[in-house]
Amino acid sequence: MDRIKLTQFSHGGGCGCKIAPGVLSELLAQTAPGIVPPELLVGTETADDAAVYRLNDRQAIVATTDFFTPIVDDPYDFGRIAATNALSDVYAMGGRPIMALAVVGMPLDKLPREVIGRILQGGASVCRDAGIPVAGGHSIDVLEPIYGLVGLGVVDPAQVKTNAAARAGDVLVLTKPLGIGILSAGLKKDLLSEADYAEMVRWTTTLNRAGLRLAAMEGVHAVTDVTGFGLAGHLLEICRGSKLAARIEFDALPVIDRAAALVREGIATGASTRNLASYGDALDMPGGADWQRKLVTDPQTSGGLLISCAPECVDEVLAAVRAEQGEGARVIGRMEPGEPRLRVA
Repeated sequence: MDRIKLTQFSHGGGCGCKIAPGVLSELLAQTAPGIVPPELLVGTETADDAAVYRLNDRQAIVATTDFFTPIVDDPYDFGRIAATNALSDVYAMGGRPIMALAVVGMPLDKLPREVIGRILQGGASVCRDAGIPVAGGHSIDVLEPIYGLVGLGVVDPAQVKTNAAARAGDVLVLTKPLGIGILSAGLKKDLLSEADYAEMVRWTTTLNRAGLRLAAMEGVHAVTDVTGFGLAGHLLEICRGSKLAARIEFDALPVIDRAAALVREGIATGASTRNLASYGDALDMPGGADWQRKLVTDPQTSGGLLISCAPECVDEVLAAVRAEQGEGARVIGRMEPGEPRLRVA
């Protein structure tokens, strides 16, 4: 049997296929407010990564779901990336994952069962690494492959990390390098070497377990994970939730080397253009080149954690990230007083 390329079935891969943030905001604005019990500590109000529901004074449930179409051709790697990305939302809230449910949509007339099985095996391998079971799920027959997880976790209500608690003067730390969307675009054009592909898979399958350590740090005020809306989009969510401005230094951003080269050559995803159109009026990049804008709006799949913490807590934060995933975290900027805007210097 000829090797099947999963990406041939996708109109957009990974978190790059998310609905553009501007469109999503319009859709959510049309939704009437539902029941909001006092136990619901985090809902839709601040564009956070997961919902949090308090059970008692010491325990709350973290609930999220995340799924997408293939970002790579290898089915096992696709399953691993999708599962890692889904569990990231639990870690970003400071939660400890406890179980997952699989979300599966497959074109059964186009994909052999063994290929679908490898996708599920890849996702299950990540859940084993996270120490949790895949306890169930739901599957349907659809036109293009879709895979992901419902992630459930637990957290101490006093240690929940949201988008809305950053403080002026906080330092911003990013735990993974940027460029995943650019690499995915390069992959479709056969511009990645085996080493480039391995680097892409390495970062997209690195669990953001540092979130568990961050939850216990009082100096860590806000956390989110950087995914489909790009670094700029997710940082602007922190700005809006916390009613602050932010400033980042472009030269301080960690970037995957091959992605930095490709974006200078004009390789990028359509999602970065949609992202910029959605929130570009709140993004100041005086003198910034087109490739630089594409980089800060590049949709990340299974990206890193973006952390807003007190200056005196930075070394502890960097050490926690280093202990979980090795090197890669960088200080990239700070939160400032002002209306919710992002300036890239």
